[in-house]
Amino acid sequence: MSDSGPVSFDISYDPMPEEEGIRAFIAKCDSLYPPDAVAAGIEQQRVWYDVLCSYFGRARPDGMHIQDDVIGTVPVRHYRPETLGTPHRILYMHGGGFVVGSCDSHDAICADIAESAQAELTAIDYRLAPEYIWPAQHEDCHTVMHSLLMAGKKIVLVGDSAGGMLATGLALRARDDGFGDRILGQVLIYPALGGDLNWPSYGQMASAPGLSTDDVIYYRDVLKAPMDDPVAHALSVDDLRGLPPTYITSAYFDPLRDDGREYTARLARAGIWVQYREEPQMIHGWLRARYMSPGAKDGFAHVCQAITRMVNQE
Repeated sequence: MSDSGPVSFDISYDPMPEEEGIRAFIAKCDSLYPPDAVAAGIEQQRVWYDVLCSYFGRARPDGMHIQDDVIGTVPVRHYRPETLGTPHRILYMHGGGFVVGSCDSHDAICADIAESAQAELTAIDYRLAPEYIWPAQHEDCHTVMHSLLMAGKKIVLVGDSAGGMLATGLALRARDDGFGDRILGQVLIYPALGGDLNWPSYGQMASAPGLSTDDVIYYRDVLKAPMDDPVAHALSVDDLRGLPPTYITSAYFDPLRDDGREYTARLARAGIWVQYREEPQMIHGWLRARYMSPGAKDGFAHVCQAITRMVNQE
């Protein structure tokens, strides 16, 4: 969907969750990664982000086997838990606005998901903007997905934020290329899907902690993905039939909240099995708060349950 008409934001409203755990998480994040980080240079943003991710990192589960690899020209990291319950694969695309993030930044998250689902997980270290603009990120992820599909794998696509956008594009490409039956599902965590900036959440949560509406605009400008590109922005897709079962989780205190709500409604109208969960006390990026916030812990448990159900399909 293209944005239409003038856009104005009510910055007089200061959205802030009440849960003490997530408020403590916000305070720590702000001390490590400034709320106005996008005003700094790209390299500084990446330094701050790496420090943030390192702080919230966790030791991998016992017995987790890790292998760094390259598929085509794309760096990836494979996670194999000690107990493997399915031959199918999870494919993970990290968030970070396409500007920051890597396999290292989401290492603990990926390890926890693989352990919970008792499934192999492959994380993709796709190219970042502004050095590489759209569609480099999608092409990297498609290279990895196509390789796994050609090797006979069935896949659950998982992505957070910008990674959610990548996951939806991969699901669409797989459907159109005749591999739709090999995509067991897609799990989208506070995804960026190209929502209209006039939608309520972009105004209500314009100054939300974790991600502001100005940040969303900045990341779109850096990526340079056309708003009418269906592989980039799922909300611009006319025909959603034939897409895989979908689990979407959004945060109430997030300008991207309505992206998740609207995509859920459109998938349902297209006859796709879809489950939507909105975390009432969460902000964008709450995955990292799962060990200090009860709400984030609960939300992550539901994400892992959805992935586990999907990856254990025949």
